[in-house]
Amino acid sequence: MKTLTLKIDDSVSEKFVWLLEHFSPNEIKILEQNEYIDDDTYLRRIEDMTQSILEAKNEPMKNGVALDKLEW
Repeated sequence: MKTLTLKIDDSVSEKFVWLLEHFSPNEIKILEQNEYIDDDTYLRRIEDMTQSILEAKNEPMKNGVALDKLEW
């Protein structure tokens, strides 16, 4: 099963949720409904995310991986 995050305009949000509710729970599950927040705010709300980012920033460059070595 895939997870999607959508930003839905207020003018259609009620209709969109209505549509989603017509699928069975095996097909679609609404995990949460929140007001939109920017990515930075969202990430800062995840427990230990800020600390993890700070630790990664302080890691020596020699521990990094060059872009051409990443497997996408």
